[in-house]
Amino acid sequence: MSDTERFADLLQQFDQANPQSVKGEPKVGDPVTGTLIAIDGEYGLVDLGAKSEGRIELAAHRDAEGQLKLAIGDRIESKVSGKDPETGMLLLGAQHGQRSHGLDEVERAYQLGQPVQGQVSGAIKGGLEVLVAGLRGFCPASQVDVRFIEDLSEFVGQRLDFRVTKLEGGRRPNLVLSRRAVLEEAQRIQAEETRAKLVEGAVLSGTVTSLKDYGAFVDLGGIEGMIHVSELAYGHIKHPNEVLTQGQVVEVAVLRIEPATEKRRERIALSIRALARDPWLEVADRHPAGSRVSGKISRLQPFGAFVAIAPGVDGLIHISELGAGRRINDPSEVVKVGDTVEATVIAVDRERKRIKLSLDAERAAEAVVDASAYAPKARKGQGEEKAIGSFGELLKAQLQKD
Repeated sequence: MSDTERFADLLQQFDQANPQSVKGEPKVGDPVTGTLIAIDGEYGLVDLGAKSEGRIELAAHRDAEGQLKLAIGDRIESKVSGKDPETGMLLLGAQHGQRSHGLDEVERAYQLGQPVQGQVSGAIKGGLEVLVAGLRGFCPASQVDVRFIEDLSEFVGQRLDFRVTKLEGGRRPNLVLSRRAVLEEAQRIQAEETRAKLVEGAVLSGTVTSLKDYGAFVDLGGIEGMIHVSELAYGHIKHPNEVLTQGQVVEVAVLRIEPATEKRRERIALSIRALARDPWLEVADRHPAGSRVSGKISRLQPFGAFVAIAPGVDGLIHISELGAGRRINDPSEVVKVGDTVEATVIAVDRERKRIKLSLDAERAAEAVVDASAYAPKARKGQGEEKAIGSFGELLKAQLQKD
């Protein structure tokens, strides 16, 4: 169904699917009984059956404090006091048959392009039925939001802003509405404000709009950016839903802005990880060479086993350090993934962010205090020669090999 399909046709389809009494339409002076199906400001819409509806003023149905004594679904007894000549709407109670001021207001808003407020009274085929100033209007599903909405019934009962996109007179005015146009205009204004703050390195607040396997999309205020899964945290994240939920407000750093081209739109790369303290630095400070650490085996490789010391920080036990002096051919001979082990830190390389471990507790006495202590140094004397054979030299070579 296109957005320009006549609302009258849609109402006819709806009425055919929901047959009512075949009695004739009530006349002026007739007593009527119906169900209150919508409330719009100072007026209520009453279903009278026989494909008839009436509008009733709610002022007479409020208590001394001004609180409405009626609710959607209540049965109402009244009399037909008139009929709106423009819309054909039956007027109930003390109202008279003059032209509806509501239609004047809607026409003015339509001419000026101003938004109108409406009460969503139902979800029908292809969109929403909306009551605007006592008039029934239609908002196509594609115009309800800037994104696809699976279940339109969540809007029923809500009072929302719409723009009138089509208005044709008659007994049942063809009133077509768009909420999306109002939202897009608000986004455009908000985007201009966000654009003034959007530079690489800026820290902004945003709302998570969707989660994909490869990352999370965040609305920064009319402008959307993406956090790649690798930028969500220092630890290994398989899917963004492990750390984020849709609708969550997050603080992000702007990594880079790639301008739009003819083939793709603008790309804004964001990061949560950039705002967090590197856990590797904390682990390196807390576990210098010679100290003991506890952790779980996170994965095995032919050359050794990795131990998860902290979220996002793994240490390596080389295969030569797994047997505690005993030669082994494969790490699986000693440990398996998930095992908790106690290991000795034998080297900390801050520059390359590597921690070398050993299962041999006696290795603590031989541990190198810092990466600089086991880096190769030139000997003074005849020419500068490398310090061959030192433990630091061999250890660095091994680390580079790993």
